[in-house]
Amino acid sequence: MGEGTPCLIMVKPIGTGAVPKEVDRLRNVVDSASMSKSLPACPECHEAFTYEQGALLVCPMYGHEWSKDSTETTSEAALIKDAAGNVLADGDTVAIVKDLKVKGAGGGVVKVGMKVRGIRLIKDGMGDHDIDAPVPGFGRMHLKSSVVKKVL
Repeated sequence: MGEGTPCLIMVKPIGTGAVPKEVDRLRNVVDSASMSKSLPACPECHEAFTYEQGALLVCPMYGHEWSKDSTETTSEAALIKDAAGNVLADGDTVAIVKDLKVKGAGGGVVKVGMKVRGIRLIKDGMGDHDIDAPVPGFGRMHLKSSVVKKVL
């Protein structure tokens, strides 16, 4: 390029997650009709500017790539189901379906049939413990969804 010719260089921020001001400005300029409404947003940065490249979906903002199939299975995998296959949600009431030995804090046993109200679904529990709930007589603890049944 000759002198005096403007050149736009996009620099990818490293580890900050912050979006450059130029990108914010460009978002407002881009014609929304030119973007496909059928493509999902990027699962990592949640940007709507995705496009297809062969069998992959690509996020041009930060270079994330994922397959179309993974977006369909993620929504199904994100559902947490109880021992009977019912979908659980935050605030549900569940019943314990088998005796649970409590480790630490004096021990004890959570008996079958005990109702636990106001559960909270978590993704960062230890192992496959995906429920955080106040268990009567024991306080707040993490439970596996496979040992509870939703009270309908």
